[in-house]
Amino acid sequence: MATPPPALPAPRTSSRYAVALVCLGNICRSPMADVVLSARVEEAGLADRVSIASSGTGDWHVGQPMDRRAAATLTAAGYDASRHRAQQYAPTWRDEFDLVLAMDGQNLVDIGGADHRVRLFRDFDPLEPGGEVPDPYYGGDAGFEEVLTMVERTAATIVAQLGLELE
Repeated sequence: MATPPPALPAPRTSSRYAVALVCLGNICRSPMADVVLSARVEEAGLADRVSIASSGTGDWHVGQPMDRRAAATLTAAGYDASRHRAQQYAPTWRDEFDLVLAMDGQNLVDIGGADHRVRLFRDFDPLEPGGEVPDPYYGGDAGFEEVLTMVERTAATIVAQLGLELE
């Protein structure tokens, strides 16, 4: 029997639910999750009530587009990866976003640890809750495809919960 995903924290305001995604450099995992989650939110008719942002804990890629392999993987799957520009996570995001999702345990530590609004992205993964999204940067194309698969199924769970939360 599958473990149900954790409940989403209540929105801070009634007008919008804000989700932040965090990885190391904001060029692979969190932008892939941002693009997929944004597309799923739009498909669900929630784009006017949900905002998505992504960032990295490091500053070395700020202003750059996502990794070409991440973008190619998204494009091949029918997503638009062209608008992303890397930005750095700011500590104020813990107070500004309704939900902050880190891609792995070290990212979670780097942003101050878990609490009711700060979790691992894959806490919402219906197949492997609590797992990490592996960093595909130093690997081949298969790593990016694996990340996309994880992100798509986890995004579906998050969007379903957002729909219930915002009814």
